[in-house]
Amino acid sequence: MEDKNPWIKNDQWTEEIGRLREIVQKTELVETNKWGGEVYTINNKNVLGIGGFKNYFTLWFWNGVFLKDEAKVLVNANEGVTKALRQWRFTSANEINEKLILQYINEAIANEKAGLSLKPEKKEAMQCDFFKKELKINPDLKAAFEKLSPYKQKEYWEYMAFAKQETTKFKRLEKIAPMIMECRGLNDKYRK
Repeated sequence: MEDKNPWIKNDQWTEEIGRLREIVQKTELVETNKWGGEVYTINNKNVLGIGGFKNYFTLWFWNGVFLKDEAKVLVNANEGVTKALRQWRFTSANEINEKLILQYINEAIANEKAGLSLKPEKKEAMQCDFFKKELKINPDLKAAFEKLSPYKQKEYWEYMAFAKQETTKFKRLEKIAPMIMECRGLNDKYRK
């Protein structure tokens, strides 16, 4: 899974990431590939990921907010945006402490088994007047759209709402109309 992992931005940390991978593989976590990167799961729930960036390599914990973090090694990678995700950043192989890393991983596994997780806040779907008008004038498209799950409808609303220019809106509608008519979600090809 090392090849073309989007969470590994360069070859700078190849050995270090390999060492983290070896440590994670000593646990009961299952390695999977999600969003093009390696993710470790338990009972199909995301627990952690591994990545390498320009200035550091990292372990991130999906529900890291629940970790005790007694060693004070975790950071919120995107303060104010990221609610539960926490990163443990390393800048050299010397910082890899297998015993401490395993302690954090095992706590994350226990938290996942206990069901500790932050549920995403419910957001109202964005609206797009252009798309709303198209649904109104095309009853077949509207009927097919209404058959989609609320989640899939929301994906389409947002996709259309983020288009700013008229030409972009027309292109997007041209792309999604056949998908809607086939009762496919916008991002179905990325789901298992």
